[in-house]
Amino acid sequence: MLPQPPRPLPDALPTASDNAPPPDSATLSPASDTRASLPANAAAEPEIASPATAPFDAKAFLATLTDLPGVYRMIGTGDVVLYVGKAKSLKKRVSSYFRENHPSPRIALMVAQIVRVETTVVGSEAEALLLENNLIKRLAPRYNILFRDDKSYPYIVLTRDEFPRLAFFRGATDRRADYFGPYPSSVAVRDSVHLLQKMFRLRTCENSVFANRSRPCLLQQIGRCSGPCVDLIDAESYAADVRLASMFLQGRQQEVIGQLTSAMEAAAANLAFERAAQLRDQIQSLRHVQEKQFIESSRGEDVDIVTAVEEGGMLCVNLAMVRGGRHLGDRPLFPGNASQCSPEEALLAFLQQHYLVHPVPERVFVSPLPSDNEAAEALSALAGRTVPVGEARLAMARRWVEMAEQNARLAIVARRATLSMQGQRLQALQTVLALDGDRIECFDISHTMGESAVASCVVYQGDGMRRAEYRRFNIRDITPGDDYAAMRQAVLRRYDKVAAGEGVAPALILIDGGKGQVASAAAALEELGLSHLPMIGVAKGEARKPGLETLIFPDGREPLHLPPEHPALHLIQEVRDEAHRFAISGHRAQRGKTRRTSRLEDIEGIGPKRRKALISHFGGLQGLADAGVEQMCAVPGISRELAERIHAALR
Repeated sequence: MLPQPPRPLPDALPTASDNAPPPDSATLSPASDTRASLPANAAAEPEIASPATAPFDAKAFLATLTDLPGVYRMIGTGDVVLYVGKAKSLKKRVSSYFRENHPSPRIALMVAQIVRVETTVVGSEAEALLLENNLIKRLAPRYNILFRDDKSYPYIVLTRDEFPRLAFFRGATDRRADYFGPYPSSVAVRDSVHLLQKMFRLRTCENSVFANRSRPCLLQQIGRCSGPCVDLIDAESYAADVRLASMFLQGRQQEVIGQLTSAMEAAAANLAFERAAQLRDQIQSLRHVQEKQFIESSRGEDVDIVTAVEEGGMLCVNLAMVRGGRHLGDRPLFPGNASQCSPEEALLAFLQQHYLVHPVPERVFVSPLPSDNEAAEALSALAGRTVPVGEARLAMARRWVEMAEQNARLAIVARRATLSMQGQRLQALQTVLALDGDRIECFDISHTMGESAVASCVVYQGDGMRRAEYRRFNIRDITPGDDYAAMRQAVLRRYDKVAAGEGVAPALILIDGGKGQVASAAAALEELGLSHLPMIGVAKGEARKPGLETLIFPDGREPLHLPPEHPALHLIQEVRDEAHRFAISGHRAQRGKTRRTSRLEDIEGIGPKRRKALISHFGGLQGLADAGVEQMCAVPGISRELAERIHAALR
């Protein structure tokens, strides 16, 4: 059976998605202070005490520790948190750091920096895991292996409408629909949705489209939908197809084929040969899908395969997913703070971080195998059941692991090539513009004829985009459609804290626009006292063709035209296009929100019931706007005074 959507974490504990490796995993950091705090509530995040003035006395501190489970923080000079870890027994775990010989030079280096250790006792190992990851996420200690906080794995959703809709889903799940997954990528989801359309002909259209169709759509005509919107199938038959699709997604393919075979034989016995032929084709499609699976488990189980591979100083953790016995693909991840860490340490850190925010499957195959059973204990505590974590023994499972390891190596090769290309582009841009740093910030404005203007600011640094640092600005108090004023406002709002000595100043500011936008941005920087920051505008070329861009300087220098093949121009285009994408997505969301809001909501005295009565009576907002006061008074609950107020507001 497929894993359920991520279960909500207890309100008493902070949500976390980053975890730390065990003490001997070389991801720890030194700490001092002989204080051992023992609060009963694991959610409480203790204040970090002031640095100790005397040398850290490890022996005296260890004597104060308890054997209860908890979280420890190793702190260095200047109250810098070096490492956060959890322990089933605080005394045993913390003591392991202060032995004479360490298996890892990284641990030894960390321990040498400890000036204080702080502890928090919790009620269980699961609470320790939650608190540990919350602290790691908030403090980002330099000796903890960190994985990107990725909560966006996609799902397949079956809604609970009268005629349920099959769709791709990404976001927070709830109890109003059935979710299947997660899947490693959007491609895997879309491929599965297409298969289900072919086999079970479920609708994929939005409810607004479904409710207003008067004739079959193209999908119905090509055999991908049974046409419930135009009554080509009754609710009972459609519900049967939904049940079969749900069983298929749960890995119960043989049961589906068995039910379809029985239905086909019954239809043939009743001389319903057309229906029998449809069922025969459905069975053949299912068998064809099974044959096309590169690897498939007849057990129909849900399994994750996690492998960690290190090559040439680069470490990759690869997650492959098997759902309902079908191998759905994999996702490579590259952890931060993983220098000099072993694959085993990175794998353990991933397991403890990933499954805090994603469903725990029935079984997890790993390679390499952790030296102790800490991973299995942590996952079992999170899932509330026994979760086997170990090496693959059967031939099928070994093949899954081999594939995941091979894909991890290929991901390392691809990432190394990407990093090399990004380095060449950045170096070329630094040479052309005489830049000192590597941080680039780019602005763009998006609106529809002045409506719902949104400015974006995206950040590129080092080897790629820094999505966690992106910002959007809802532009307000300007003349609709005034791009110059919008750009000025966005730049002022972005750099006001930088001017005050807070935040990070970029090495280059890119403005998606021509001389007017550049002049507005330059005026904003001058007002803030930041006119020394390098800035260029990127004006689109003739017919907006890539490669013909012109670089505009705010100081009046001659515009610069780089050759289409120049690596510096490629980097500028990449950052500019990302700013454009981010601005458009923000604008569409803002515009959609605005258009979903009725003007009636702004009128005092109009609540949901009166609003519904008015819209129902006049057939929509336009009909209401065209009505007179007397006509409005005819609606139950609308007084003359309120009708006059509505009439004035809609004029």
